Amino acid sequence: MVAFEIDQDLIAPLKAVLAYLVDWVRASADREVTVRVEAVDFILSNAEALRSEDDLFTADPRASDFDVVISNPPYFKISKTDPRAVAASSVVHGQPNIYALFMAVSARLLRDGGSFVFIVPRSFASGPYFRRFRKVFFDQVRPAEIHLFESRRAAFRRDEVLQENLIFAGLRESRWHGNHAVSSIAISTSAGVDDLSHADQRTVHATRILDITSRDRVLRLSPDTTADGIIALVDSWPNNLRTLGLNISTGRVVPFRARPLIRTKGNVPATHVPLLWMNHVRAMRTTWPLRRHKPEYIARSGARSLLVPNRNYVLLRRFSAKEQARRLTAAPYLAGDLAVPAVGFENHLNYIHRPGGDLSVDEAWGLAALYNSQLLDTYFRTISGNTQVSATEMRAMPLPSRETIRALGRRARRLPDRTRGLEELVAALVRAPGSGGSRAVGND
Repeated sequence: MVAFEIDQDLIAPLKAVLAYLVDWVRASADREVTVRVEAVDFILSNAEALRSEDDLFTADPRASDFDVVISNPPYFKISKTDPRAVAASSVVHGQPNIYALFMAVSARLLRDGGSFVFIVPRSFASGPYFRRFRKVFFDQVRPAEIHLFESRRAAFRRDEVLQENLIFAGLRESRWHGNHAVSSIAISTSAGVDDLSHADQRTVHATRILDITSRDRVLRLSPDTTADGIIALVDSWPNNLRTLGLNISTGRVVPFRARPLIRTKGNVPATHVPLLWMNHVRAMRTTWPLRRHKPEYIARSGARSLLVPNRNYVLLRRFSAKEQARRLTAAPYLAGDLAVPAVGFENHLNYIHRPGGDLSVDEAWGLAALYNSQLLDTYFRTISGNTQVSATEMRAMPLPSRETIRALGRRARRLPDRTRGLEELVAALVRAPGSGGSRAVGND
């Protein structure tokens, strides 16, 4: 049994294709196929499947009509007041992307043991906006096979789709993660569709890419065995920002809202303080001012709630694309470099800080060095399919000991060129899995 939601302009050609299918099966296999085209809103027409507040997948045999669902749903955001978003409030929040609603409803309509195959953006695999969806979805759908496309453009260039997409195949299996016999997921990788027949393939343990016991249930997607090893190494580290007494926040200055306060010139520090944007941050270097076209000053008067004290921080660019050499770009911001009482960070920057205290200079340099390393860049790519460098994902990312971070910072500060030699420093200061995750290096 097959159901579709389609554009009205496609109904006639679709019926023609399905009629051909019926005739072909009858003639070649002596079998009968019955088809039905439903030109309705798929989400709203199946909204009852999402009504339960306690369990999206309530046992209702009348609703579970399908053995297989195969879909390439539409990808676009809808407002939180959209009737479809309201109907799916048990699995999404905010302004959801409609493809997640298609996944949720389709999984609900599957019989137990039914097969689920979707071509979708990778964004559902991580991030706070899909957390509720992942909780419900992975309680009921067991991942079986995942195909990754290395290029965003090569896979669907005819349709001008620029999302980072994947093919996800799974089985409807309630509470599957309680079955210890289920242990592997097949992962394949190709550049696009032209080389699908030559895709690299491997099998990984299910717990390596999906921790079903965690709150976030991030689906970590590594393209090769090298990335698998990096996941194992970073996962062995004992800390994260929270355990180190740190936090990460997003820059408070939203330019269009702060327009009356920001200027291309200013009297620092008498009436204005620095305003830093993404282009002020390069790997291991914060440079202000640049004296280009962006306003680099923000008035002290009237902007108090938008400013942060002039302390040591680590700045990270909030946006990057898969094609960039580095997804993570970080730099230390040191209070001693600018004689100002406060500073403004534009909304496209994240900043790491110690609430109620200060980052040491060595910590700022050490964290920036880690985030700029190939090691953490590779790890981040396995957990993020978005262009946004989410503060939520950065909070969850493992980190080595405070002593290791400080030792790395001391050494990074001495490099003649702080972007060269970084990989060797990071490799020298962390250990392989099974040896305690990280080691401290003595003061030197």
